[in-house]
Amino acid sequence: MPLIPALFFFLLLLLATLAASQEFTYTGFGAARNGGAPNLTLNGVTELQPDGIMRLTNDTSRLKGHAFYPSPLRLLGPPGSGAKNNATAAAVSFSTAFAFAVVPEYPRLGGHGFAFVAAPDPRLPGALPSQYLGLVSADDDGNATNHVFAVEFDTVQDFEFADINDNHVGVDLNSLTSNASASAAPINLKSGDTVLAWVDYDGDRRLLNVSIATLAAPEKPAAPLISFHVDLSIVFREQMYVGFSASTGLLASSHYLMGWTFKLGGGAAAPLDLSSLPSLPRPKPDKKSRTTLILASVFSAFVALLVLAGAGAYAAYRIKNREVIEPWELDHGPHRYKYPELKRATRGFRDRELLGCGGFGKVYRGVLPGTPPTVVAVKRVSHDSRQGLREFVAEIASIGRLRHRNLVQLQGWCRRRGDLLLVYDFMPNGSLDMHLFGDGLRAVRLTWGVRYKILRNVASALLYLHEEWEHVVLHRDVKASNVLLDGDMAGRLGDFGLAKLYEHGANPATTRVVGTLGYLAPELTRTGKATTAADVFAFGALVLEVVAGRRPIEPRAGPEELVLAEWAWERYAAGEVEKVVDARLGGAFDAEEAAVAVKLGLWCSHPVPVARPTMREVARYLDSGDAAAGGGEPLSQTSVATFPFSPLSMRSSHVSV
Repeated sequence: MPLIPALFFFLLLLLATLAASQEFTYTGFGAARNGGAPNLTLNGVTELQPDGIMRLTNDTSRLKGHAFYPSPLRLLGPPGSGAKNNATAAAVSFSTAFAFAVVPEYPRLGGHGFAFVAAPDPRLPGALPSQYLGLVSADDDGNATNHVFAVEFDTVQDFEFADINDNHVGVDLNSLTSNASASAAPINLKSGDTVLAWVDYDGDRRLLNVSIATLAAPEKPAAPLISFHVDLSIVFREQMYVGFSASTGLLASSHYLMGWTFKLGGGAAAPLDLSSLPSLPRPKPDKKSRTTLILASVFSAFVALLVLAGAGAYAAYRIKNREVIEPWELDHGPHRYKYPELKRATRGFRDRELLGCGGFGKVYRGVLPGTPPTVVAVKRVSHDSRQGLREFVAEIASIGRLRHRNLVQLQGWCRRRGDLLLVYDFMPNGSLDMHLFGDGLRAVRLTWGVRYKILRNVASALLYLHEEWEHVVLHRDVKASNVLLDGDMAGRLGDFGLAKLYEHGANPATTRVVGTLGYLAPELTRTGKATTAADVFAFGALVLEVVAGRRPIEPRAGPEELVLAEWAWERYAAGEVEKVVDARLGGAFDAEEAAVAVKLGLWCSHPVPVARPTMREVARYLDSGDAAAGGGEPLSQTSVATFPFSPLSMRSSHVSV
């Protein structure tokens, strides 16, 4: 009988040894470079290039690519093999190192990201590109049944997943919301240069370490970028595939893999032979083929005739259209620019002039000639095909007549075929969210005085839109990223891509629900009617966001801190207004102004639309008695007790904020 337990123990040791014996190295890829290792399993747009480099994605938008070791690995050891020798299977130690590069389509703008992955199926069925990195889908993100472990190298900041910035490394367990993350700086993941990465997991200590370096200093850093205690046995199945995934979004990046080494079962993976890695390809100018050149020479006369005919047709087109301005455009306010003028201003819409990219188009920096030259922002917009061009331009032109010191001014437009080019004031300090949630240097500039001034600026702009212009203008997308900062750090409300206007006293029409989660008033999903009260709700979310330095919804926070308005209400009810204020201010804020701002934010966030203040009331409390903002007592004489609102009414309504 004692022989049976001994045999059983021996089999356990044998299984553990077999699980620990797997190791492989790829110094480049393809049969000529594998060094005896099997070819990887590829799917999506992944391709092997002749020089041995693996290209997981190309410059096409919204695609994904995968590359996995062809055989499954036993990533769970036998029961009793873990640090606590319990009856459950433990995750086996592993170590891997790889060399990769991200070459973006547009300099400094990533799209989207790259990840080292362990998954039960190398096809990752149902996974989506873009922000999902080819790992999961929108429906199953966060599901424990995914059994997906990934270390992401992300070059786009996705607020949906609470990304810390657009240049970070994260550890993902079944979800794209990282369980641990860190900025890759000073290394720039989207520089186009080779990045070296190490991922090491100690199964006994349940410790995951992630490190990165560059070829300029290729040694593995002594201190890891991420050190995260995690039991991967809760994610792994017994048999898992290891490999890589990458995807592109609206913007694209080519994700390259030059080499990979992996070891299972303890100890470091074999180092990569950097001198033997294939070189990263550099873009080369297109070359016409010899056949094309010969044909061009043979038929040069024919081509010349075609060119002359085309030039004549183009000249006729220019003569026909150069002075044509339709009657319906004459009464609209903004200046109409000529396309060549804007093309010169943006240097031919060069990638290096690209400021950003959003749902309504790309925005370029431009310089218009003059004394002195004028710096502008030029947005290329494709109008909604379901809306006539005349109505679309007329609506934009109407909004272009808005004149207020706290609005980003629409200077003019250019109409070319079905597209519009909109010319705006250039805001040198970027958007408010860049300062609230960007690097530390930007956050330092947002002193309490600057924050309070920005809130007053935005309130003044919304008051003008709601009550002081000839029509009622609903912005419908008030949020931190749409508040731009000029050279004096004054706030200006911009991006009227979702704005609607109607006559004073009229009833707004029902429309589709648009906006951003966290700023959307709760009644919008029920009624579909955008109102001034919905803009006020969004402004309330913005107020609390600016005061607290936190987003309206924090997916990574605990349940009690998930919704900023709820958390702020709890602090206010407990008499702890000072705890709502951003800790990064170090206590350097005006306590009375903070109390006014917090209570205003809560009042504007009331779930019942009619219980919210108007923007005139909001401006009166914020603007220290400025008559232009509606009068009222000076802020120094205003107590929060004078507000015609109690936060208790938010709870008594039995409606969740």
